[in-house]
Amino acid sequence: MWREIGDREAGKIRPNAFANRFKRNRIESLQLSNHKDIVSAHRGSINSLQVDLTEGRYLLSGASDASVAAYDVQRPTEYEGNGIIGKHKCLFVVDRTHESGHQYAVSSAVWYPIDTGLFVTGSYDYHINVWDTNTTQVVTNFKMPGKVYKTAMSSLATSHMLIAAGTEDVQVRLCDIASGALAHTLSGHRDGVMTVEWSSSSEWVLVTGGCDGAIRFWDIRRAGCFLVLDQSQSQLGRRPPILDRSATNKVSSSKSSSPSPNLPVKARAAQRKLSNGSSMKQSPIAKIPAKGPLRQRLHPGMLSAQDRATAHYGAVTGLKVTEDGMHLLSAGSDSRLRLWDVESGRNTLVNFETVRLQTSKPMQLATSQNSALVFVPCMTTVKAFDMWSGRTDLTFRGHYECVNCCYFSFQDQELYTGGNDRQILVWSPSRLVYDEMDEGPHQDQDNWSD
Repeated sequence: MWREIGDREAGKIRPNAFANRFKRNRIESLQLSNHKDIVSAHRGSINSLQVDLTEGRYLLSGASDASVAAYDVQRPTEYEGNGIIGKHKCLFVVDRTHESGHQYAVSSAVWYPIDTGLFVTGSYDYHINVWDTNTTQVVTNFKMPGKVYKTAMSSLATSHMLIAAGTEDVQVRLCDIASGALAHTLSGHRDGVMTVEWSSSSEWVLVTGGCDGAIRFWDIRRAGCFLVLDQSQSQLGRRPPILDRSATNKVSSSKSSSPSPNLPVKARAAQRKLSNGSSMKQSPIAKIPAKGPLRQRLHPGMLSAQDRATAHYGAVTGLKVTEDGMHLLSAGSDSRLRLWDVESGRNTLVNFETVRLQTSKPMQLATSQNSALVFVPCMTTVKAFDMWSGRTDLTFRGHYECVNCCYFSFQDQELYTGGNDRQILVWSPSRLVYDEMDEGPHQDQDNWSD
């Protein structure tokens, strides 16, 4: 560690590379924390976990006993074991005894992205509640046509305050907090929508996964999805650089506009007239307007062949967009993990090692800050896969029953997991890292030391 710090001071290592290497070392040393213990306030399985995006301090959890709780993960409530183990008890809990509480399982609980003054919960009782954190009272309520599987809010949004909701109904619904009404619906899935995920590169792009095995990309400003992922369409190798592609496009366009020397004289004259805008009839495809019925029929989401494409053989149970927004990881009830290139919509064919995944409920995936590792609940364990090779780097064993959700905190490089055993476990970097930093280098002398 101190050698790397010296190389950083000497300029041998770039700052970003040094920070990424340090974070990587912390992630590789993750283990069940022996200094932080979260006292679960739930009496049912943990279905959702999230640390707030502003301070990275408050953990929000939702459980199948219709309860929601919040914890301060930085300041313990009390200490045990001579002050070594910090106990983190819930700051508040809202259950079915509350006048506005949910009556059935809470499937999703997310913080408002701007601050911790609001949080959103979705439940199997067909309701989505927006809560005031300070008063624990419902500010806005939305009635859904079926069980709510997943709710999500965009962390990039500056022009809207929409909650994307995936329910057992075939339509995706967008709820507006500002107006307290449904903004509009997105139609395209043929079965219930089990998971929804906002893009990390655009506030207008929404990704949904349904029980019909389809993954659809939506631009919420227009009707119809603009991309449907197909598991049979693969992309081999890396995408070419942007400059090379632009140069190739320019060369191809110049070649198409210039007459070919091998054509007869009459054919070349006709081609020149066509390129100069003569009155010669053109093909109907070239005359397709920017808006109109023909354009709608050519929309990828409207074509019958692509509209019925599937990304998994079973239901899509989990989605996670990488930090740069260029790749999407999906998990299905067919116990498959797939990595997709968002720009081309192709399967990258990364061969993830064989795993067993839950099939009855949606699961929450997590990624490290640089998207090098992806954390996937695999029955009673959580496995960390290398995103680009598919191999298993780490395996976390600590739950007694199936794990449903996991969340990785970028600020502290800590992993939080929740399962059917009603426990919330914390996986922290090894204490040896801190001890090494506190002790300092073994020999720190200079020329004038005695």
